[in-house]
Amino acid sequence: MLLMRHRINYVILVIGVIVLGLLSRELSIWLPKWIGDILWGLMVFFIMGFLFRKKSTLNNALSSAVFSIVVEAAKLFHTPGIDAFRYTTAGGLLLGHAFSWQNILCYITGIAIGALGESLWIRYANKTLRK
Repeated sequence: MLLMRHRINYVILVIGVIVLGLLSRELSIWLPKWIGDILWGLMVFFIMGFLFRKKSTLNNALSSAVFSIVVEAAKLFHTPGIDAFRYTTAGGLLLGHAFSWQNILCYITGIAIGALGESLWIRYANKTLRK
């Protein structure tokens, strides 16, 4: 299978997901908090696609899952420096505050959505190229 990953597309996807994630926080009156967690997992998947554009979708999905689980597990560790960063806006968005198994499930859901979407897009793009 040909791989159709262009970095500019992944930059656009990452920015789009970040915007949606920030909007989900603003619309938290109507949207559940876990929407942002799913979007975070999706963002990580797109970042992996940007960084490792020649790796398979499965490889990037697994790398994204491992990275997300490590970030979540890091919430179990507290040092004054890390905790100070966590209480900044950027630190809260990147690292979060408290460990949650639900977050891991949401991250994996976002990663799975990204992997499925990418697989379908690559299949479509390769089919179109063959014509």
